[in-house]
Amino acid sequence: MAVSISSFTEAMSRVPAPVTVATTVTPDGRSWGFTASSFCSLSLRPPLILLCLAKEAESHLAFTRAGSFLINVLAAEHAPVALHFARRSHRKVATSGFVPCEKGLPGLPEATARVACSTHSVVAGGDHSIIVGLVESTYVSDRIPLSYCDRAFARPTPLGPDDAGPRKEHDDPHSQGTADLARRDRLRSR
Repeated sequence: MAVSISSFTEAMSRVPAPVTVATTVTPDGRSWGFTASSFCSLSLRPPLILLCLAKEAESHLAFTRAGSFLINVLAAEHAPVALHFARRSHRKVATSGFVPCEKGLPGLPEATARVACSTHSVVAGGDHSIIVGLVESTYVSDRIPLSYCDRAFARPTPLGPDDAGPRKEHDDPHSQGTADLARRDRLRSR
């Protein structure tokens, strides 16, 4: 038995998500963009990301047929940019102040990060398309990223050492890795 849409959306609203603006340019020179929180890394080898776009979105055809696209990870002060790209309009990029960045695609110079991709594949995912991108270049700044949780924009705040509770050596993935390496080296020396 499937869960109700309202229960599903309520549960998912509690999952903090990045706030990004994806952009592309079609062969006829039109720029397209949309706000996306369904964005994440998919693979290291090769470096792949995934981005999800509603099939009913005005920009769906442009993105699913695009040879390349750019993900702009918004900084904490960019909530107005996210809202601008969340509305329906084919002129969002033209009225945004975005400039050519990686691969010549529209980008936000003050972004927290930018990830330029060629389209690897497009997969159906219910009422959305999952666009898989092969990462070709990146840009990273020191700006604090914007996130979205509980239907509100937020900024991540790192926990202090006392906020996370006591740690044991086996809880630390770095110390566990070190122990595994030491064990492996002991076995090799036998």
